[in-house]
Amino acid sequence: MKVPSDFGIDDAALIDVVVPNDLRCVREPEARIMAELKRCGYDDDTIFAIKLAFEEAVTNAVKHGNCNDRTKQVYVRYYVDPQRIVFMVRDEGCGFRPEQVPDPTADENLERPSGRGLMLMQSYMTKVRYSSNGNEVWLLKERPT
Repeated sequence: MKVPSDFGIDDAALIDVVVPNDLRCVREPEARIMAELKRCGYDDDTIFAIKLAFEEAVTNAVKHGNCNDRTKQVYVRYYVDPQRIVFMVRDEGCGFRPEQVPDPTADENLERPSGRGLMLMQSYMTKVRYSSNGNEVWLLKERPT
């Protein structure tokens, strides 16, 4: 899937990173993204929100999408400028349907851990889009004015 058209950037502007399916391996691209955010002057609260959304996306890819299978990989694409950050995380799993994930705020789900990461990504980012098969997520955060 190409970058969603309403995210405001060209697909060719994205930086591509492929890492082994290990959360430790995702630290390096995460550090590069966070350094770019600081270089572009994003405030600490915004950087925290983006970092949390990124960590949720890659954790879902490693644990749920790729089922902790070390023979698989996680694909990350990103773009940072002073107005926005766009990133994509894709796994090699079969995907999921986000609309079928139970609402973590519903009374019957308050004790269940699932769904909270998706809710956090939706809360902290400006836009979140999933591929049709659900193994790729695109996230956009527009800089607060």
